[in-house]
Amino acid sequence: MELVKTEQKKFADYLEFLDPEDINEFKTVLQQLQGKKAAMVSATGYGGGVAEKLHSLVPLLNDLGVKVDWWVLSSCPNQFFNITKSFHNCLQGQEGCLLQRDIDIYLHYNELNAFQMQDWNYDFIVIHDPQPAALLHYRGKKPGEKWIWRCHIDTSAPNMDYWNFLYRYISLYDACIFTLEDYVKENHNLQNITFMTPSIDPLSFKNIPLTQERAQEIVASFGIDVNRYLITQISRFDPWKDPLGVVDVYRIVKKELPEVQLALVGSMASDDPEGWDYLYRTLRKAGEDYDIKIVTNFNGITGLEVNAFQTVSDVLLQKSLREGFGLTVTEGLWKSRPVIGGNVGGIRLQIEDGENGYLVNTVEECAEKVLHLLRNPLLAQEMSKKGREKVRKEFLVTKNVLRYLKLFLKLAK
Repeated sequence: MELVKTEQKKFADYLEFLDPEDINEFKTVLQQLQGKKAAMVSATGYGGGVAEKLHSLVPLLNDLGVKVDWWVLSSCPNQFFNITKSFHNCLQGQEGCLLQRDIDIYLHYNELNAFQMQDWNYDFIVIHDPQPAALLHYRGKKPGEKWIWRCHIDTSAPNMDYWNFLYRYISLYDACIFTLEDYVKENHNLQNITFMTPSIDPLSFKNIPLTQERAQEIVASFGIDVNRYLITQISRFDPWKDPLGVVDVYRIVKKELPEVQLALVGSMASDDPEGWDYLYRTLRKAGEDYDIKIVTNFNGITGLEVNAFQTVSDVLLQKSLREGFGLTVTEGLWKSRPVIGGNVGGIRLQIEDGENGYLVNTVEECAEKVLHLLRNPLLAQEMSKKGREKVRKEFLVTKNVLRYLKLFLKLAK
């Protein structure tokens, strides 16, 4: 297991985003948790949404007096991550057979990493997603420890071979966290189920306010004409994010508004080997259309550049076919931009259709809503204001910190 270093953060800097009742609740809970220690365990320390959330959550919990270490799996080859990517896809409904060979490899690397946890001494151990879910089985539980499994994906209609296999291991946990009630199967025997939406950090480089001029300067360096319409989707290159469908949306819109441009901005994560294949498929789909810009963290995309693309875009898309939550939707709403999302999973928690954005089911419907927003800028502006306030109240990292603290307190009692 490898320890991840995070930047220091001060919770006092976030007080401006809190309502008075939240501040009082923090004080009450923290009085009873001082001196407690927790470990967060994930597959990787960068590149994906889970890692991004932990880079804010972990230092803020530490600043509040709850000692938290963040560990990632070690010694796992690409073969392991190919298998766990299949877990991810099949738990979200993709067809496929769980092979005994894949089971053996998955369990082997969980066992290797569990061996490295023998000397751990924590009050709470939080395991994120399927990749490390079998650690508890191999490590065992010491007296006083509480183990929590956090599911970040959409398990509303899983491939049951994969769900039944995973269930053997997550049923051992003291608590399980899901994003939505729909993600929990009926007739389960899971303990202390908690529902917790992910969140964004309003003070990260990805979310701090940028002037329009600075944001335009950044996106122009990637070949964007800032004087023309820009549609952007920010996501992994993944079949569930439907980047190929986004290209189809753009082409329908372009027939009506030839000046429109499309940006597909993504990050390549170390635990997602399939991402490279889907990136190449997206590049082939785009062909030689120079109004389509496809850029990744290997082209200089960091949180700041994502911020800039979100800030200057006329419409932001998250046309997911399955989605655990969709933090790029949250980010777009926070920047007061009109957002159109797939009518799936956690996106429905964020977008109230017709109020602060649109939910869509097809390429054609998505293109229709894009055209409507581009032709009605005042409507887009009004929706955007509502979206930002919804994020402030429900989806900032401060709310996530409080929910974790309350769960720790419940388990400690």
